[in-house]
Amino acid sequence: MAVRMKNRFLGWCTDPYRVLSTVLLVILVVLIVVPLWEMIKESLQFSSSDARKAGVEAGSWTVEYWKELFASRISRKMLYEPLVHSLIIALSVSAISMTIGSVAAWLMVRSDLPFKRFFSLAIIVPYMLPAWCKAMAWVAVFKNPRIGGTTGFLSYLGVYVPDWLAYGPVAIILVLSVHNYAYTYLLVSAALKSINTELEEMGEIAGAGRGSILRRITFPLVLPSMLGAFVLTFSQAMGTFSVPAFLGLKTGYYTISTMLQSSLMQGNNGMAMAISLVLIVIASVNILVNQRLIGSRKSFVTISGKGGRSGTGVPLGKWKLPITLAMFFFIGAAVILPLGILALQSFMLKLGEFGIHNLTLHYWIGEGEKYIANGLPGVLRNPDFIRTVKNTLALVLVTSIAAAFCGQLIGYVNSRGRGRLSGKTIDQLVFIPYLIPAIAFGAMYLSMFSTPKTFDIGRWTVEYFPSLYGTFALLVLVSVVKNLPFSSRSGTANMMQIGPELEEAAGVSGAGFVTRMRRIILPLSKGGFLSGFLLIFINVMKELDLIIILVTPQLKTLPYMAYSYLTGGTEQYSNVVALIMFVVVFFVYWLAGKLSGDEVSLNLG
Repeated sequence: MAVRMKNRFLGWCTDPYRVLSTVLLVILVVLIVVPLWEMIKESLQFSSSDARKAGVEAGSWTVEYWKELFASRISRKMLYEPLVHSLIIALSVSAISMTIGSVAAWLMVRSDLPFKRFFSLAIIVPYMLPAWCKAMAWVAVFKNPRIGGTTGFLSYLGVYVPDWLAYGPVAIILVLSVHNYAYTYLLVSAALKSINTELEEMGEIAGAGRGSILRRITFPLVLPSMLGAFVLTFSQAMGTFSVPAFLGLKTGYYTISTMLQSSLMQGNNGMAMAISLVLIVIASVNILVNQRLIGSRKSFVTISGKGGRSGTGVPLGKWKLPITLAMFFFIGAAVILPLGILALQSFMLKLGEFGIHNLTLHYWIGEGEKYIANGLPGVLRNPDFIRTVKNTLALVLVTSIAAAFCGQLIGYVNSRGRGRLSGKTIDQLVFIPYLIPAIAFGAMYLSMFSTPKTFDIGRWTVEYFPSLYGTFALLVLVSVVKNLPFSSRSGTANMMQIGPELEEAAGVSGAGFVTRMRRIILPLSKGGFLSGFLLIFINVMKELDLIIILVTPQLKTLPYMAYSYLTGGTEQYSNVVALIMFVVVFFVYWLAGKLSGDEVSLNLG
């Protein structure tokens, strides 16, 4: 019996897949499941200050935070109103984004739309620009003197702008829709490219019209991608903080995410954790409904291979010119206008005055003058900016490389472990951060690593989680784990294209697992690695919601710096930082395309 157990253990240790999957499983449990449990526990335990008020010991179990959240005098203001606001925003943004992204994807993949090379780049630029930058541009155009003092561009021209258009739910929904349609575009366009065009051609031969083909053939085939985009957009819009903060707080319009951040800033961590868990439950229900919808639809299978349609695509006919003009108008409104407004405001000495006499380079390269912005120098002359750039680039590069590499390893386990319990478990675990809105995820790690976590074994106290608050390691850790769903999907798609035959042949010839990974798997997966790296680079470079409650003054990033300038009333400095961020992201995207010798795709899985 002992010999059999020993042989089984040795066999397990010599199986690279089992060792790798076990290590990954342990790491994911530690970094995802345990912090989630700590969040639940903190919402059910008295904090030190509340324990003193209640006359009990700190850490005592309680449901007071949940009772206060759901059934107290402040429940309406604390939960129900912000929750309704968030649901309205999330549902509206998801519907609008899905419509815009799907139409754009069909035009780019299936039609004979001209200028596709230009549109293919311009249409994903909004994804590279942080959503709060678009919120700043929106305010610059629509702000009226009744809210905020200075005038926006339309008010300057004498155009009446109602309050509901300048700030509030309409502004939030439109800004988030323009930002989030890229998710649907990327997913649906990828699905359309994989569909055999012969299916649609057979419909044409059978006499079906274009509308009927779209409704009965194309739409059912891309429905899973559209529903996946809906889930992604809903989760992003439900938990986003920056845009509702910029466009809602001035008029007292709170969402569940801004209420969460407010609770954290007031030190009410127990309540904040309870709100975070409400967000997680809503996201989970959204995923469950999505899976039921996909599971209840008919199953469609397409034969791989290219169809016989010529490369021009479906002719738009008399609609070609109007649609092309509409595309140029949309790109102008969604891309060129926000960038142009940010650039213009960065040169304006005083906001609201649009004359040439008001232009200046002070906010870029000016020396400190006590009559301008309390003596702050231009961004490029500010020593704090150089330190912030170093922090940002270090965080982005370390996170992107680490997350992309982990994504390839997880993708390897998922692709080689299809049907195995270990592969399914890892795939489900790595999906959990996807369910958790960014600000709630940051709150989860704040709860986990704000103080050392210990347990006693007899006379010894063992510290199983250190205090990482205020460290660079915590920012890297939370950014890597939050982006694992994206990097793992990219890695899985990449590894599925690498057949196991090459690896098996190398194993027969005597190559070990490390050698096979180093000389076969990783070189063949460099394209997917670059795609995952680029996707995470863009995500982390513009990230604000995830780290806003974790950043310290010594570890400021460019998004946090821009947010600090904006909330401090120096919007021009914020615009300068936002433009610099966009230039960096766009340059990296362009450079990646040059290095790969082709256009780089942003694979969302």
